[in-house]
Amino acid sequence: MSRLTELIAQAKAKDPLLGADLEREFNVLSSRLPYGLNFERHRPEAVELPQRPIHKGDKVRALPKRGSTKKGDQRLWQVKAIRKAGDIKLADLELLGVAEAETQSVALDDLVVVAEFRDTVYPGLVSTGKVQRGADKPFHTVINGENYHVLKALTYTHRGKIDAIYIDPPYNTGARDWKYNNDFVEGDDLYRHSKWLAMMERRLLVAKDLLNLSNSVLIVTIDEKEYLRLGLLLEQLFQEATIQMVTSVIAPQGQQRPGQFSRIEEYLFVVMMGNCKVSHWNDQMIETTTSARKEKKGRSWDSLLRRGTGATRADRPGMFYPIFVKDGELISVGEPLALDEQRNETESSNGTVIVWPIRTDGTEGRWQVGPERLRKLFSLGYAKVGRSRGRRTPAIMYLKSGEIGRIDGGENNGETSIFARSVWNRPSHNAGAYGSTFLRSILPVA
Repeated sequence: MSRLTELIAQAKAKDPLLGADLEREFNVLSSRLPYGLNFERHRPEAVELPQRPIHKGDKVRALPKRGSTKKGDQRLWQVKAIRKAGDIKLADLELLGVAEAETQSVALDDLVVVAEFRDTVYPGLVSTGKVQRGADKPFHTVINGENYHVLKALTYTHRGKIDAIYIDPPYNTGARDWKYNNDFVEGDDLYRHSKWLAMMERRLLVAKDLLNLSNSVLIVTIDEKEYLRLGLLLEQLFQEATIQMVTSVIAPQGQQRPGQFSRIEEYLFVVMMGNCKVSHWNDQMIETTTSARKEKKGRSWDSLLRRGTGATRADRPGMFYPIFVKDGELISVGEPLALDEQRNETESSNGTVIVWPIRTDGTEGRWQVGPERLRKLFSLGYAKVGRSRGRRTPAIMYLKSGEIGRIDGGENNGETSIFARSVWNRPSHNAGAYGSTFLRSILPVA
């Protein structure tokens, strides 16, 4: 090591730029762990910023000709000057990273600004619209942008304040499912695993800055292509956390592969920071049918359909909404319909059944609780899809407040609460049957 240090010092004396490059690479190699996950920290990613105005000094790429399907020139140029030539604005460019200077002039409209991760970027958020339905209630914010820049922007306002982060990264299958530096990472790329790790490490470090280290959780989904490397990376970056991997069945029919076992699962890494821990639950998450689950013995289940006085749709319009069910499982809870909206205008698909609060005489009734409350009851195990028992649509059952109070207060009729197991097998997790079905149930059909 000392001899290498001396040689680098000599190189810096003769060629400061070359010496500095050698020293930087030497520091990377010398800082590697003797054991654990070692990988190349590839040159930082470059991200195109198409809406960013072009200024003198910017790094840019020349776009391919309009209408062309070719990739275009991926080299980086620096804008040395901007001038007008008639009605056209031109940028005088100089190629970066070459020994002999190369220049060209390109119309401003044919250039795009590029930011490398070594560059200082001050991302800003611009409101493009909003939908208000809950008055002063909590709301959702959707941020559209390059994910690293979005995370960086949030560090200015939410550093150490985030309770939960869910990440669904590219799985790096080798089937052109993600890009690195604007290039698809192909299956024959010798560095595709280390490129993926370099990309993930940068984002996970920012995510760690955002998390509340005293009580928060990070969840990352992945499949078999990278789960081993991801597990090691998480262990190195979150040494103080409790990390557990959950196996989730998402394709019960199996994905056939010649000469191999059929894959039916994906994985979720759960990184629990500080005091965060798994809570007791009423479901082990592994039995395959509702009837096979452990029933709440001795509990008094009531019909969600309102009976008696004040039980019509007109009495409480906010209690008239659809419930989407398939194969005895809840898919989703819809929103209330206005009085002038007809229920037959609500569509179902892929075998999903819509359950409405219809009275025995065929008139429109109402549910006993609102949609937001029902979603919470389902999530806590205090509502369920009952058996049809000859009816055309299944019954929706729930526990009233008094019964819930007895359960929460310890009067549990001898039943003990449980922890969900580390293998999840739920029909609602079937990506093929329930991904598009669920989206269609909550989004307007185009």
